[in-house]
Amino acid sequence: MKQTELVFIPVPIISHLSPTVEIAKLLTQRDPRFSITIFIMKFPFGSIDSMTTDSDSIRFVTLPPVEISSGATTPGPFMSEFIKAQTLLVRDAVHELTRSNSVRLAGFVIDVMCTHMIDVADEFGVPSYLFSTSSAASLGFLLHLQFLHDYEGLNLDEFKNSDAELQVPSYANSVPGKVFPTMIFDKGVDGAAGHMYHMRRLRQAKGVMVNTFIDLESHAIQSFSGSTVPPVYPVGPILNTRTGFGEDQQNASAIMSWLDDQPPSSVVFLCFGGMGSFGTDQIKEIAYGLERSGHRFLWSLRQAPQKGKMAFPRDYENIEEVLPDGFLHRTARIGKIIGWAPQVAVLAHTAVGGFVSHCGWNSLLESIWYGVPVATWPIYAEQQINAFQMVKDLGLAVEIKIDYNKDNNYIVNAHEIENGLRKLMSINSEVRKKMNEMQQISRRVIIDGGSSHSSLGHFIENVMTNIP
Repeated sequence: MKQTELVFIPVPIISHLSPTVEIAKLLTQRDPRFSITIFIMKFPFGSIDSMTTDSDSIRFVTLPPVEISSGATTPGPFMSEFIKAQTLLVRDAVHELTRSNSVRLAGFVIDVMCTHMIDVADEFGVPSYLFSTSSAASLGFLLHLQFLHDYEGLNLDEFKNSDAELQVPSYANSVPGKVFPTMIFDKGVDGAAGHMYHMRRLRQAKGVMVNTFIDLESHAIQSFSGSTVPPVYPVGPILNTRTGFGEDQQNASAIMSWLDDQPPSSVVFLCFGGMGSFGTDQIKEIAYGLERSGHRFLWSLRQAPQKGKMAFPRDYENIEEVLPDGFLHRTARIGKIIGWAPQVAVLAHTAVGGFVSHCGWNSLLESIWYGVPVATWPIYAEQQINAFQMVKDLGLAVEIKIDYNKDNNYIVNAHEIENGLRKLMSINSEVRKKMNEMQQISRRVIIDGGSSHSSLGHFIENVMTNIP
């Protein structure tokens, strides 16, 4: 019998690839008729090889490297051109895949940032489905901006770093311009123009899976009803909760051993994602805020890449040179500073009672899964609007900042940080109570009878109905 083949095309960065791999596994476990091929674009920096191990139903095909001439110094500004350059490679790879008589190509499942690949799916005469690794609310935000831009002449510049508010159907509260995703103010293909393009193309898809669940984002999901958007399937939380440490076994073991010695729910965990780093002045303010709060802490502190160099942050060789004098000595009994962090394992540990987060969507879903309250400190991309949603719409986080932007020169002072930490670690707070309730719901929605389990079933029905 022919296998029903789906081709997955993710953005090759960990925050997109990890949930893509997990949803592929879930689909093949749920319906053994599926086999899945995941195409991996060769990103010029950062290794993802450890995630790309073949199984019986899923295989990975790494595409040849592509040269992109760009003056960009971070991953974002050249992403659109990088992905467009892969289309011929994807076409050739799909041709090779479909040469086998045992394969029945059912469709492409494409990252929302890879909508150029819809053209390749069209060439093969198969439907396209999209997968959004961000929140339903932020997806609704981009769709609404595209509508306002195309049909009502919206001028986005009016909202840059502004308190001016916009009513957006996917948010319960009006959204201030200062928390708009930073990338939409960029000029060129990776700014507003690129996102408008992706939202127009999204409307051509047969369906959109979103890494969220109805009980978490009911307002946002309901906002899609009756719109021109294809069917939306909330299938989350899609998480990799395996806690293997890979090559960092020694460091991870030391971290977990330290946590084992701390009282339950006593530790603040500070971690700012794969691109999160700060200048020396901000690092010192964080240190003073931590020290004054008196709370135990585990701080993932990483060094920014050299200016003009395209790379991810790395661990410091000498951490003392960026910290206040004597800080490590004074906090030795209550704190631990680390480089890379095994985030899932840390959040799962009973000693952790609060999470100071950059508010990447995966991190927020992990915090919900483990019931750890969040203090918001967004840095880039759509993290500001995620922070706004968590604090204002959902009540699942406290605010250190919701409008911090790594490209502004603003320094969050120690007093703001100390206050945020005290609110975060309050034992009887409403945020902690709500987070505990949402944790229980997040576990129920993915099992048989749960809303996300049912939603994935509806997606499978859609795919099987639309096979050419």
